[in-house]
Amino acid sequence: MEQNSFLDAVELHRDMVFRIALHQCGNPHDADDAVQEVFLRLYGEKKPFEGPEHLRRWLIRVTINLCRDMLRSPWRRRRVSLDALPPAFETPEQESLYQSVMALPEKYRTVLDLFYYEGFSVQEIAELLHVSVTSVTTRLSRARKLLKQQLTEV
Repeated sequence: MEQNSFLDAVELHRDMVFRIALHQCGNPHDADDAVQEVFLRLYGEKKPFEGPEHLRRWLIRVTINLCRDMLRSPWRRRRVSLDALPPAFETPEQESLYQSVMALPEKYRTVLDLFYYEGFSVQEIAELLHVSVTSVTTRLSRARKLLKQQLTEV
């Protein structure tokens, strides 16, 4: 990838990649590492992208896969957590919602993030995650139900 288009892609998609990585990893430090790795892979990508939407989808797919690999790594299982500080929130309600979302299983966090924060349709999420549309709608429904239960308990 040429340097100018790479810099434009980083500027345009950096926040999106970080948000997805944060939702996947649950830790801002790991999310930063994932963002760096994703953009290193983008810089080394030889194939041209068909357009901006193709690039965006590629970045999302690589981010999700990289974060999953990071979470599965033996190193991560053996390390001791330093209890990283959660991101700063403007209101206690935002922090409560964030903690509730992060308590959900990974498959529910992913669909919630892609649907609500990134604005993808159910069909697009199904294509990105390589699952059926029915699976995505089921995951969204279950995630909403779990969130509702958690938030009403608080």
